[in-house]
Amino acid sequence: MTDLPIRPGLTLPAALLEWTAVRASGPGGQHVNRTSTRVELRFDLANCAELDDGAKARVRRLAGRRLDADGKVLLTSQLTRSQDRNLDDARTRLAELVARALEPPVKRVATRPGKAAKRRRVEDKRRQGERKRERGSADEP
Repeated sequence: MTDLPIRPGLTLPAALLEWTAVRASGPGGQHVNRTSTRVELRFDLANCAELDDGAKARVRRLAGRRLDADGKVLLTSQLTRSQDRNLDDARTRLAELVARALEPPVKRVATRPGKAAKRRRVEDKRRQGERKRERGSADEP
């Protein structure tokens, strides 16, 4: 297996990636019972020196249930009947996952409502109160 380029200047070494082929499910007739086309790609996140701790934490969060107890991210692909294309699909999805994790989250800037928004809110409350008062029975003052 070759190294996996993520973006310019960052490539995951092939030593951190391992894949196995297993029997796929779904349609395919007898072919699906005889060939192993489903691909399971494992990425050793715990031993990856190319990513900093923040990026590793974001990969863990994005991976969710795909992260196993050994710290490896497991991606499977059985989109096609071709083992090579399924491997390419799994590698592409892993590259996209790591690329998304490399973007640090944007910090939220706390803001306050403006004067016009406060005025609209108070006016809406006043109108709602009038509407409710008008719902009362005719003999109430």
